[in-house]
Amino acid sequence: MAGRRESPLMRGGGAGPPLSRGSRIAAAVVVGVALGCLCAFLYPDGLFPRAPDSAIHWPRRAELVACDTSREVGRLKSRLVLLERKNAEFKKQINELSMKLQLAGQGKNEALYKAGPFGTVKALRTNPTVIPDLSINPRLANILEQVAVKKELIVALANSNVKEMLEMWFTNIKRAGFSNYLVVALDDNIENFCKSNDVPVYRRDPDDGIDNIGKTGGNHAVSGLKFRILREFLQLGYSVLLSDIDIIFFQNPFDHLYRDSDVESMSDGHNNMTAYGFNDVFDEPSMGWARYAHTMRIWVYNSGFFFIRPTIPSIELLDRVAYRLSHEPKSWDQAVFNEELYFPSHPGYEGLHASKRTMDIYLFMNSKVLFKTVRKDAHLRKLMPVIVHLNYHPDKYDRMKAVIEFYVNGKQNALERFPDGSE
Repeated sequence: MAGRRESPLMRGGGAGPPLSRGSRIAAAVVVGVALGCLCAFLYPDGLFPRAPDSAIHWPRRAELVACDTSREVGRLKSRLVLLERKNAEFKKQINELSMKLQLAGQGKNEALYKAGPFGTVKALRTNPTVIPDLSINPRLANILEQVAVKKELIVALANSNVKEMLEMWFTNIKRAGFSNYLVVALDDNIENFCKSNDVPVYRRDPDDGIDNIGKTGGNHAVSGLKFRILREFLQLGYSVLLSDIDIIFFQNPFDHLYRDSDVESMSDGHNNMTAYGFNDVFDEPSMGWARYAHTMRIWVYNSGFFFIRPTIPSIELLDRVAYRLSHEPKSWDQAVFNEELYFPSHPGYEGLHASKRTMDIYLFMNSKVLFKTVRKDAHLRKLMPVIVHLNYHPDKYDRMKAVIEFYVNGKQNALERFPDGSE
């Protein structure tokens, strides 16, 4: 028989004695532990790692991320709106400071500005507002602080003669969705009527000169009072959108103002030429070669709806009109209002230096525009005006109801039964 060959470990010749069975087991354990440590180091998540929590719960986390993103977008939009408002305020402050600087330099030999390149020079258009004087009327100041929005509000004067139209007036303001309006009540009945309908109201302190007209006066007489009454509003630092009662609101008018002039008024004009001005050529044949004379014409501003800022020229305008109306009994407030705004300085007369802007005639619409043009035009009928003023027609109440039917309730034939003018 052939003998068993010994492995090197079993041989002698300098090698130690053969390993026992226990020693071999211990060596295997050591090797296994070493391999385990090596695998743990190389594969910390194991040879077959389980899906992480973020993968298992990804739908829920995606929803959370989406919510967080929506909230962040909302915050960014809010911040953008805030920054835009601040930017507008800064621009306003810059304009006011520039105007004050210019006024401070008037009468001095030293020039404050250098003219820029051709086509880049623009004059200042907006006069600075006055410093509010709350001592003028603390009670009114307290009311305005509660009612006004951004120091702006609509003001209307009313007595018992216009109670029905007043109700229609404030009902449509409420429907249009803005709250910065105030009725100046000229008698007890209107004051109580406004309070019972949750309408902001102000009753002036007794004043015989105003109260006698306010309680019994007609439209023109009451209209003339506004120039005296509005002065306190401006002195308190508030911009006023003066409104007659025969006006229907369909949108918030403060969203459509420019605020770049002392006075921003609606026009009695019925098209672009008459409202915004045109070159009217006067023909005088007896003059021969020079028979044609060019004149500038524009239809008057409506003194029943205008926005007036609290500036020195604005207050001077109110003073001038109020003075003339009190000393010229037969004068009409709208005529005087326009004469003081437009007549230039000339020998014996110093004109008013007030800036002015004409409102868009299709947004701030008079009743001539509506009944003569808009209702007959398929495209213009689709436009939604900011207001309609029934200033051209004496049957105001019936036409106001029809206008509401047309624009609010969508009754397309509501205006057809009325003539263009008055019968």
